[in-house]
Amino acid sequence: MDRIERMCVTVEFDDGIAWVILSRPEKRNAMSPTLNSEMLEILEDLELDERCRVLVLTGAGESFSAGMDLKEYFRDTEKLSPSEVRRVRQTAYAWQWRKLMHYPKPTIAMVNGWCFGGAFTPLVACDLSVAADEATFGISEINWGIIPGGNVTKAVADKLRPADALLYIMTGRTFDGRKAAEMGLVNESVPLADLRAHVRALAMELMGKNLTVMNGAKIAFKQVRTMSWDASEDYLISKAAQVRSQDTSRGRESGLSQFLDDKSYRPGLEGYSKDD
Repeated sequence: MDRIERMCVTVEFDDGIAWVILSRPEKRNAMSPTLNSEMLEILEDLELDERCRVLVLTGAGESFSAGMDLKEYFRDTEKLSPSEVRRVRQTAYAWQWRKLMHYPKPTIAMVNGWCFGGAFTPLVACDLSVAADEATFGISEINWGIIPGGNVTKAVADKLRPADALLYIMTGRTFDGRKAAEMGLVNESVPLADLRAHVRALAMELMGKNLTVMNGAKIAFKQVRTMSWDASEDYLISKAAQVRSQDTSRGRESGLSQFLDDKSYRPGLEGYSKDD
C-alpha cells in the first residue's frame, strides 16, 4: 500500500481512497501547529494526486482528535509575536474548514474514538461522516475557561438543534456515536469493529458516481443554504452550466441517452453507466 508519512499525519492509498490519518496517538491526535501545517500541505497535494478519488479523514489509535493541543497551540504561542500567532491561527483555519469545506473531491470523516472541541470543525467540514457507536464526543471548552472558538460554535450551530447545541456547550457533557447520529452531527453510527469496512463501502459507492458532477452538486448545496430563492435560482443555472462544461465524460448526455433511447437507465434504482 502506498503511503505518505509526515511527523504528525499519515496518508494510506487504497483503491482510490486516501486514508488521511491524524497520527499523534500519544496526544489523542490533538491538533498542534505542526499537525496543522502538515494537513494543509497534504490537502493541497491530494487535490492533484490521482491516487486520491475520495478522502477519508480519521485518527490513529483510539481517537479521532481531542481538539486543539492546549499546550502547543495555546500556551506555547503566547511567546510569539502577534504576526506569528496570526499565522498559526490562519494555518489551522485554512485546512480545518476553508479548504476542507469546499474540497474538490468527496470527503468522509471517520470518527473512530475521542472527538472533542476543535475536532468538531473538520468533522463538520467534511461532506459526510460516520462514527463508531463507541466514539466519545464532547464540547469541553467550558471546562477550560474558554468558549468554543475556531468556528467550533459555528460547526455545532450548523448541525445541531439550538437546544441540543446549547446543552452540550454549556455543560461540557460527553455523548457517544449513537447520540451524535441521532442529533445529526454525523450521518450514521456503526459498531467500531465494522467502522472501516462500512466507510470503505461508502467511499466505493461515491467513486461509482460521476465525481465532476458530484463535486458541483455538493458545492452548490453548501452555497445555496444561505441564499434567497431568487439568488439560488440564478446561481444554480450558472453552476449547472459550469459543471456541464467541466464534465469531459459528458455524463448528462450519457444519462439522457440511456434513459430516453436505450431504456437502460431507471432513475432512483441505479445510476447511468459511465462506460457507455
